[in-house]
Amino acid sequence: MATSVAVEGQPSLNGIISEPQTKKLTDLPTELLEHILCFPALNHVDICNVSCCCKRLHDVCHGRGKVWGHQYKLRWPRLQRFYRQNECCDWLKEYKTRHRVGIQIRRTVESISKRFFTEVGSVTQPCVGQVLGDSFAEIESLGMPEHFCEDELLFILNSEKRRSLTLKYYAKKILYFLRQQNILKSLKTFLARPAETQSALEGAVLVDQYCNPLADITLEGISAQLDEIAEKVKKMLRIKNSSHPSLRTAPGERLVVEDFELQRQLVGAMNSVLYEQLQYKGNEFDYYNPLNSYIHQVLLRRTGIPISLSVLYMMLARRLGVQLEPVNFPNHFLLRWCQKTRGSEDIYDFVYIDAFGKGKQLTAKECEYLIGHQVTADYYSAISTTEVLLRMVGNLLNIGKRGEGNEKSYQLLRDSLDLYLTINPDNVQYLLLQARLYFHLGIWPEKVLDILQHIQALDPSQHGAVGYLVQHTLEHIQHKKHPVTPEVKQRSTPEHLEVQYSVGLIMKHKRSGYNCVIYGWDPKCTMSQEWITTMRVHQLSNGANQPFYNVLVQDGTCRYAAQENLEPHSSPLEIGHPEVGRYFSEFSDTHYAANEELQTRYPEDMHETLGTVRELYHSLTPGSTHQDQPPATDQNNLQPMPM
Repeated sequence: MATSVAVEGQPSLNGIISEPQTKKLTDLPTELLEHILCFPALNHVDICNVSCCCKRLHDVCHGRGKVWGHQYKLRWPRLQRFYRQNECCDWLKEYKTRHRVGIQIRRTVESISKRFFTEVGSVTQPCVGQVLGDSFAEIESLGMPEHFCEDELLFILNSEKRRSLTLKYYAKKILYFLRQQNILKSLKTFLARPAETQSALEGAVLVDQYCNPLADITLEGISAQLDEIAEKVKKMLRIKNSSHPSLRTAPGERLVVEDFELQRQLVGAMNSVLYEQLQYKGNEFDYYNPLNSYIHQVLLRRTGIPISLSVLYMMLARRLGVQLEPVNFPNHFLLRWCQKTRGSEDIYDFVYIDAFGKGKQLTAKECEYLIGHQVTADYYSAISTTEVLLRMVGNLLNIGKRGEGNEKSYQLLRDSLDLYLTINPDNVQYLLLQARLYFHLGIWPEKVLDILQHIQALDPSQHGAVGYLVQHTLEHIQHKKHPVTPEVKQRSTPEHLEVQYSVGLIMKHKRSGYNCVIYGWDPKCTMSQEWITTMRVHQLSNGANQPFYNVLVQDGTCRYAAQENLEPHSSPLEIGHPEVGRYFSEFSDTHYAANEELQTRYPEDMHETLGTVRELYHSLTPGSTHQDQPPATDQNNLQPMPM
């Protein structure tokens, strides 16, 4: 450090002025040096270089000091919530650990596409079953803090929108899995607690979080929203009875209102606020939408199905002092409200509340009118929180089974099966469904064998179904050991000369009008005769004897389209399909750039795509070459960490 500071000389005792002296940078006070070294333009490499200059600066840049604390907070601001304010910490050690985690996570994610990219198996479900269990295990085996791993995955996901699409695709899958594993641990802990300490709201939030692991859903956030509604109810109640005991409770304080008239006043105020003021209602028109079962969506959209609205209604009532109980009524979940001495089990001592029907109060007989037939007294009994969750998850499971066989419905079916079997692990029916689902999707064959072994132990009478699945799963495992080399399709070969379009082009369907991007093609239709007949391919002018294209459609579906039905889009646009990143690395304004794996399958297509783009859209941005670029990376994030 040659930098020095000139200081005016001071008169000596004999009156002679001394020569001007110089002061080195290292002579400055520590606080001032720290302030200089925390200048935003300096990065971790600069600080490492400075600390190597001399002992003085090395001491100023010590691991627990302000300088490295500033560097850490500047580079990874999302991690600050894991530290207490003014916490004394070895920031240099934390920085090095987080830096290494970032490099290892990125390397793992980058390697996934090469290892797990598989040839499209069918047109109806080409994007299903990409479960990357081995890679998840790799990340878990790193032994690094989970919040560091998650932070790096979020860093990847939040990078430049149109680039690094393949990296983001797999980072999202890994983040999805890691969060789900943590939520399952929380659910198991919740289920192990005594029944009286289990809150239906907390259970509903865990179900919501598991099915939506990338959403920002917290019990604290949901509770805060319920508290806001409770305050609105109190405001309404104050107009009717300003001396009501519920008005004297502080936020978070719980009381039980014993007087039936006071309870009725509360329930009336709740109904006014929920159904008149806030306009909550049962979703009769889109009943089987899974969003109706997610508590954060019920609060956001103010609509749901009987069980989700009942949980909301019940927890709100308990906040205000009215004890309601869940009733597992067939086809229509209800709440019951005791009108006699607490502890009665006479079904006629209760009023039954239909939260789906705007809080309508019913007698036991009127409940039967809801479903059109009589039921035994058992169906009017109160149920536990665990049983509430089983009913809630069972609804999601049935929605998944009703699905259209696309990625979303399979994911919902898998998630709801995971939840159901965590709550009730010995249900043979759903264990067999899970094994069949995994077998059908071709994923986790080793786990399929574990499930089948568990089924055989629980119910030996299932040996026929179990034996069939075991045999074919073992064949699948053997097949994985000897993978078939994927077909490489070159446009220049004679049998491919009629193929006009190439992967990455954004197209429009002439008849259906949908927008899509091509991710594969065949010189002739390769589907079964049954599919060809069902889709009326024979009505096309060229029938099945023409090129067909695998396309990702804007609405999230995957289709197989005839060449004569497609045309290049006049105004290319991004295709909002969840599987785009599996095949493409970047959106380049006019087309998608195939990733390395797709280019290996179609080695001549990108050249053809660029030529088509130049010909079709030459009038776009002047000087634009539309050249493919390597995926964007954060060089600052990946450079070696000086030691």
